[in-house]
Amino acid sequence: MSLCMLTLFILIETAIKTKGVDEQTIIQILTKRTYGQRREIAFAYERRAKKDMISALKGALSGSLETVILGLMKSTAQYDASEIKASIKGLGTDEESLIEILCSRSNAELLEIKQVYKELFKKDLEKDVAGDTSGDFAKLLLALVEAKRAEPSSVVDYEKIDEDARALYEAGVKRKGTDVKTWIAIMSERSVPHLQKVFDRYKSYSPYDMQESIRKEVKGDLEKSFLTLVQCFENKQLYFANRLNDAMKSKGAKEKVVTRIMVSRCEVDLKKIRSEFKAQYGKSLYQTIAEHTKGDYQTALLSLCGGDD
Repeated sequence: MSLCMLTLFILIETAIKTKGVDEQTIIQILTKRTYGQRREIAFAYERRAKKDMISALKGALSGSLETVILGLMKSTAQYDASEIKASIKGLGTDEESLIEILCSRSNAELLEIKQVYKELFKKDLEKDVAGDTSGDFAKLLLALVEAKRAEPSSVVDYEKIDEDARALYEAGVKRKGTDVKTWIAIMSERSVPHLQKVFDRYKSYSPYDMQESIRKEVKGDLEKSFLTLVQCFENKQLYFANRLNDAMKSKGAKEKVVTRIMVSRCEVDLKKIRSEFKAQYGKSLYQTIAEHTKGDYQTALLSLCGGDD
């Protein structure tokens, strides 16, 4: 074990054992490390203290801070899988969380989530999603979970772009009622660069852009899902910046949403989300977190956020 890991283990163990718990040290160490490094510290803890670090953290922390720190002890795919499980467990489904995760993850991420979900819960993600949702909403989520999206290609197929744009128009705005099946097929199977060009081309057929068309054609969870998909195809980091802003601005900041985005994106694209946030709202994500959260929870989020742009 490296000297550095040994030192961190001692610091963490002391912080957990301190009367009243030294949250600051725990935050400082765990939010400033990568998942790989956090795992190493946990292994060192297990070997030296002869007990599980996650259980020790659970016993020492509580509330929002506990949620953030325990989230950081999972890999991104494990975290996503457990968030999905939590959103469909028990009475009533948390559709908002399901939509955010399943509509914003890439093919590779979805494949990993499915694998991890099976390992963690001994169940198929498809079966759980199908058992907990219904109608076209279920069909869309299941099509996404199948992870059949084409990989980006260096060849631009203008004919296919035009064909898909026209098909989206004819399946929606042009007719009475919506042919949702066509929308689902195109939006769950085409590559992201292709879809960006399709939505651009779509404007030459429809008086409305794709997002406006969705708002006119479908409602409820299906509308939210299609809008999330389109926003993520157009600019995923802006989508997350908007989600963070809305969650913090809502009465009694939606901590769950803020926590999930900060934890799940901290090693993926949080820096880009930060710059989109600043460009969109004229103030930094760091400042906004500082204004809308408090205590140890705030300290942990600001540390994850990194700089004040």
